[in-house]
Amino acid sequence: MKVAGIGFRAAATAADLQAALALTGEHVDALASVAEKAGAPVMQAFARSIGLPVIALREQDIAGEQTLTCSPRIKARFGTGSLAEAAALVGARHGMPGAKARLLAPRVVTADGLATAAIAERLEP
Repeated sequence: MKVAGIGFRAAATAADLQAALALTGEHVDALASVAEKAGAPVMQAFARSIGLPVIALREQDIAGEQTLTCSPRIKARFGTGSLAEAAALVGARHGMPGAKARLLAPRVVTADGLATAAIAERLEP
């Protein structure tokens, strides 16, 4: 299972989220983000437009998750270096205790800086 972790600023549109996902070059089975962002109208509209489920994660689920990239702002806010990478990794393991995941595409950022995406794949336990 491949999951796209998605991060975005309040001003982001569904087109920004699509652009971030497109930058990864991957096809995915689900989207994931922290609950606040997963439930945001822009994320829900984007998910509906591409026919994918959204995995809503608790902030404590991603805190401490090791990531390849690090944004000081995200580190201070969420306790992990990249919201997109952490959400992808945790989302890929979601519902599968003991499962492992690996990052296939590290965080990419849209040209306007409004959205990020990263891809992780679950490795069967």
